[in-house]
Amino acid sequence: MKIGILSLALLAMVAIPSCAPKEAAPVKKDMCVQMYSARSILNHDNYADILKEIAAMGYTAVEAASYDGDNGLIYGDTPEVFKQKVEAAGMKVLSAHVSRGLSREELDSGDLTAALAWWDKCIEVHKKAGMEYIVTPWIGLQETLKDLQVYCDYLNEVGRRCKAAGIKYGYHNHAYEFEKVEDQVMYDYMLQHTDPELVFFQMDVYWAVIGKASPVDYFKRYPGRFKMLHIKDEWEVGQSGMVGFDAIFKNAELAGLENFVVEIERYSYEDIRKSFVESADYLLNAPFVKATYVK
Repeated sequence: MKIGILSLALLAMVAIPSCAPKEAAPVKKDMCVQMYSARSILNHDNYADILKEIAAMGYTAVEAASYDGDNGLIYGDTPEVFKQKVEAAGMKVLSAHVSRGLSREELDSGDLTAALAWWDKCIEVHKKAGMEYIVTPWIGLQETLKDLQVYCDYLNEVGRRCKAAGIKYGYHNHAYEFEKVEDQVMYDYMLQHTDPELVFFQMDVYWAVIGKASPVDYFKRYPGRFKMLHIKDEWEVGQSGMVGFDAIFKNAELAGLENFVVEIERYSYEDIRKSFVESADYLLNAPFVKATYVK
């Protein structure tokens, strides 16, 4: 049977798939950003617009750091308006850093009535904002184990109240927690004297390294306690080579990780947007960082 030239051409079109290159799908990962990172360009009037820019870089959620406890405002807005602005920018409200330190009188007496009343309002405000986590980022290096124990009791009670409201409560470290209070490493004492059901630890991996501690060693010693991590470096994430991000993320399940937060504390560029992009690109392209850690 003879096949005409036109028939052969039609067969070739059917049989041979197109070799035209396909555009790769953009990488997407659950990646929260600490709003403090944009402090030099962000304020009450423009934070919604700045968040739109940050969302376009690949970040998906925010951790707030501007609670006005006297007026119950977040970045100068009611919690409902804050939530609306974040979501309108294409991001999710995930977490907030909030502190209410104890006075010398409160530490000596152990009477936390006023402090806990402050927290009751704080929790109510952050619940309205849609927060899944509230994190205390600072209590300072304590002078005695007695004072540190009062703080541990305090954290437990705040955690109990957060849990009742459906919010997870945690503590965020700097480098000083890896120093000793009397004969105990402060961070270890806190891990051992807070209730895992009430208080998780948001390890700032950069500050842990600066404190001469190994994040992975802590994951092994206290598995499941680190529901959140602050992913930070000397400058942009992945820039210094001093933080073992591959080992940290490879041990994420052991840590108990649910979400991580990118924080940029110092910048290599005058335009800090480049720092956000560089940090995002490092994590989006890192094969050891999963798309999500949400259980």
